Amino acid sequence: AYKAALEYTGSINKRRVFPGEAEIRGLSSFEEKLSENPVETSEIINQLHTYGSPATVAQTGGRYFGFVCGGVLPSSLAARWLADSWDQNGALYLMSPVCSKIEEITEKWIAELLGLPEETAAGFVSGSSTATIIGLAAGRNFLLKNAGYDIFGKGLVNAPGIKVVIGEGAHSTVFKALSIIGLGNNDLIKVPVDDQGRIKEDLIPEPDKMTLLVLQAGNVNSGSFDRFENICRKAEKAGSYVHIDGAFGLWAAACKELSHLTKGIELADSWSVDGHKTLNTPYDSGIILSKHRELHIQSMHMTGSYIAVSDKRDSMMYTAEMSRRARAVDAWAALKGLGRKGVSELVYELHSKAVYFADLLKTGGLEILNNVVFNQILVRFETDEKTEELVKRIQESGICWMGGSKWQGKSVIRISVSSYRTTYEDIDVSAEDILRLKDEINKKRSG
Repeated sequence: AYKAALEYTGSINKRRVFPGEAEIRGLSSFEEKLSENPVETSEIINQLHTYGSPATVAQTGGRYFGFVCGGVLPSSLAARWLADSWDQNGALYLMSPVCSKIEEITEKWIAELLGLPEETAAGFVSGSSTATIIGLAAGRNFLLKNAGYDIFGKGLVNAPGIKVVIGEGAHSTVFKALSIIGLGNNDLIKVPVDDQGRIKEDLIPEPDKMTLLVLQAGNVNSGSFDRFENICRKAEKAGSYVHIDGAFGLWAAACKELSHLTKGIELADSWSVDGHKTLNTPYDSGIILSKHRELHIQSMHMTGSYIAVSDKRDSMMYTAEMSRRARAVDAWAALKGLGRKGVSELVYELHSKAVYFADLLKTGGLEILNNVVFNQILVRFETDEKTEELVKRIQESGICWMGGSKWQGKSVIRISVSSYRTTYEDIDVSAEDILRLKDEINKKRSG
């Protein structure tokens, strides 16, 4: 496994970014009946590497620009290898003292790095989708508890109504989270957004003690940031609850050149963020952050005669899961390996390379539809039909990979510069291929 892993990581930039037809056909190797007798581990690993490795998407290479997927920092990957060998269940201190301690330290580091309140609590979950569910559940409980309603005892059946306010450009996982926690989607107040996808501050309804407001640090398409400071101050004064969805964008707070984008985030109540995006930790690494530690724990609390809680950090009290791997090790190793300066440089480099990429494509005759304020680029090729054809050809070429999306009713190419392994040479090669394909489409249509 060690040999196969080194061979894979060492050849990642020589591979097609998306596997070809032959590699996909090779997956038929796995179409077999369950063996009657045990199989040697070496044979299992050999099959995985021979047929599985070629059929992977090279997300950890330098020319993958889809779905805001980061690369994998060596410090984080190596630490995960060791932690996976430990195979710790991180639920309780008595089940894993090391997991408890590393979570405690990583919680402090992240809060300091992002400029969040000192009392901020962190739960280490699978991704920002789960983090958002937990953050909004805590927000629901915060509002109902302050209204004098016993949400933990009575449930939602006869609970007072909550006014949920959200931007029209919110990520789909936010809508999913609201549905899961019983707030549904039909009665949401959806606030219009501007041409960059930021919530229009002047159209946000007057907040009150029953308002749950969701803001965004990094629009999934444009990368734009809501203007947090004034909105959060007003909400705080009214006794509202504010959650910030910052899956990839919240890390801008750790970058001196880009921290202006997150001004005022410390005034919110909870924040969701991923490590496996901008921070470049392995999957899965999501984090829910909350400044209401006791309420957060109360919202996630569970009991049982066999559950031996301690006076140390019992990590299951911060997440929806009990049994889970020691995933905080990934984030801890990434932060320790980079340090404050390294995190800041990583975030700014991703932004700088996104700006460089956008300039190349614009010079080559493509339209850039957004202000590249972070790591996202929205590209358009004249018409919906041409744009969609260009996306298809890019994905088939194997040189780089990026996805399509819709932006203000138009088809676009969505580019996310998220990997520390992306070099300017990777961008040059990718831009050259994209522009070549664009010219081929024009030539075909004119001919």
